[in-house]
Amino acid sequence: MWILIILLIISAAINYFDRITLSTAGPLLTIDLNLSPAQLGILFSAFFWSYALFQILAGWLVDRYNANILLAAGFLVWSLSTTLVGFVNSFVSLILLRVLLGIGESVAYPCYSKIMTGSFAEHQRGLANALIDTSTKFGPALGILVGGVLMAHFGWRPVFIFLGIGSLLWLPLWFRWMPKTDNKASNNINKKIGLRHILSKRAFWATFIGHFCGNYFWYFLLTWLPLYLVKERNFSLETMSIVGAIAFFLTGISTTITGWIADRAIASGSTPTRIRKTCLITGLSLATIIVFVVVIPGSVASMVFLLLSCCSYGIFASSHWAVTQTIAGPEAVGRWSGFQNCLANLAGVIAPALTGFVVDRTGQFFWAFIVSTSVVLIGAGIYAFLLGPIEQVKWHSGSHIQNY
Repeated sequence: MWILIILLIISAAINYFDRITLSTAGPLLTIDLNLSPAQLGILFSAFFWSYALFQILAGWLVDRYNANILLAAGFLVWSLSTTLVGFVNSFVSLILLRVLLGIGESVAYPCYSKIMTGSFAEHQRGLANALIDTSTKFGPALGILVGGVLMAHFGWRPVFIFLGIGSLLWLPLWFRWMPKTDNKASNNINKKIGLRHILSKRAFWATFIGHFCGNYFWYFLLTWLPLYLVKERNFSLETMSIVGAIAFFLTGISTTITGWIADRAIASGSTPTRIRKTCLITGLSLATIIVFVVVIPGSVASMVFLLLSCCSYGIFASSHWAVTQTIAGPEAVGRWSGFQNCLANLAGVIAPALTGFVVDRTGQFFWAFIVSTSVVLIGAGIYAFLLGPIEQVKWHSGSHIQNY
């Protein structure tokens, strides 16, 4: 089990390392390719155009075919697209490669959810999901730290080439230790559960909207934090890399600790509803202190609030996928996860582009932080008032499927 989770952790870290690298290169790209903030925002959001759209197809494929092989295929595509970024010379070429990266990475979370439901019990999923989510924080942390330092010394192109080619070393390890079962659908109930059945569940809309709000916060930081620290806080590229890395590392540590505590509480008799919802609501509510980052003039105090906000987000991130996996169950977890991730990752389309537009028009980040704060507060309210008990939906064969 631990070899499996380690390999999933590594794949997720590489997944997010690839995403953050372009943001880390943002200050250099604006000079080398003469990009405006608005163009940079479009470039950051281009990844999510395909990533969000292809989630639906990925979820459908995961419930019907071998999730282990699909994950490997997606990994190959996103590694190659990262490598090719090091050779491009135009804004359009970068957009096309970011779209290809989104297609490759779209299979990751539906595959993770399918593998989780087949390999881990309810009281194990909090820590397992938290560890994977932690890697999505450590990946950006390493991306912004290592990538920023390397780019400062060697330029941005060699970093993309080295990262893309080096990532391919994961594939032979995965084929050696991936689960022996293929995790694909094998029963009639599974085949009869369509998107209309999933969309009829109140729980789906709660998990989708709450996830969207959390994603908006996270993608805002992933795409624009490096440029904010350089442009408005006057940090050097090296200092920006260190501060950004610490923020993402602390997010991952918070996620892991919270996931472990949540699993222990559930194993001791507490209900998943009480524990998971507490994590979701508390995490997003406290993350609203991100607004003080842009309000407080002093850099040290401002960065303290940044770190506290990231730790709060980590509390939320420890549980949102565990909730989906429990509610959907093995019969529909691929499609539910895929469709949820599709809609939730529209935040990745909106947050970078909207932030770029706002910064371009106002010349500062103040209103961009206000929007991000408002969105996470809405997410906390959704989990508090729209999400019901966290228990598996009673799927039935045939067209009459219970609402949840």
